[in-house]
Amino acid sequence: MERGVDRCHRSAGGEQRLQKKTTGQYSARRAATGARTLKSGQSRFFVGYKKHTLRLWLPAYQRGVLLVPVISWAAPANRSEGCLLRPSLHYCQRRFGWCPKVVVGDMGYVDAATKRAAREHWQVAVLTRLKENMVLVPPFETPTHAVCPHGQPLDWLGYEAAEQRQWFGVRATQSLCGCCWQAAACDREFSYAAADHETLLGLLPMNTSVTQRLLQQVRPWIEPAQSYEKNQLGLSQVFLNSLRLTWAMCLLADAAMLLRARALLCETEAQPRLLEKLLPRQIQLDFGR
Repeated sequence: MERGVDRCHRSAGGEQRLQKKTTGQYSARRAATGARTLKSGQSRFFVGYKKHTLRLWLPAYQRGVLLVPVISWAAPANRSEGCLLRPSLHYCQRRFGWCPKVVVGDMGYVDAATKRAAREHWQVAVLTRLKENMVLVPPFETPTHAVCPHGQPLDWLGYEAAEQRQWFGVRATQSLCGCCWQAAACDREFSYAAADHETLLGLLPMNTSVTQRLLQQVRPWIEPAQSYEKNQLGLSQVFLNSLRLTWAMCLLADAAMLLRARALLCETEAQPRLLEKLLPRQIQLDFGR
């Protein structure tokens, strides 16, 4: 999911603006106070709407990262995308008969209940970073390091869907098991309920290389996509005083993104093949009759 501020509603006079924030009576219909990313010289809060978009990565475009909107929502600014992830997945399944296997989101906006619902109902892994105040659960010694009760590093073996449990085991050639006093009775495999911690365990454990790469490399892709809509498409320069008008502008922005993606994919397909003249061809033999 991604956050996007379409337009902050500002009155002409500072006194009137403060009065509106105090009373909550805004001329923009159904507008609400929301929080933006803190920047120097900018107010932490704004009044207006937010655009929330579930984007799909198209790996067919290899010249760069190409994200296209699949589901978009326009909501008052005090609504977070965490409450919109579950209906987005539901709509994907109902409308397309398909759901993304992995969703990468912000850690502060997707709660454990939403992650669990995505895992149980749609078999979708919702990956977020670990919050600073979260308590680690076994087998995690650190967010990226899983160990057995005696300190032996563990590798992820897989997810058992029937029992909803994650399996970890010892796969290192040089392990500490030879020095363990319980080695004779140990199978060197351990299972943990995925519901014990939806962020650390879930459908894809936090210590896997796939999860770490998605969080470190894929999650930052959202900001450029958001910046393209706000700056190049000009949404940040448009004054929107109703949620319905905001929704119409969101649809136009998504349409522009889809047309741009289509043009980039067609341009890639139309690239000339430099070695085409050297490729073998079947010879047409005309023997006559």
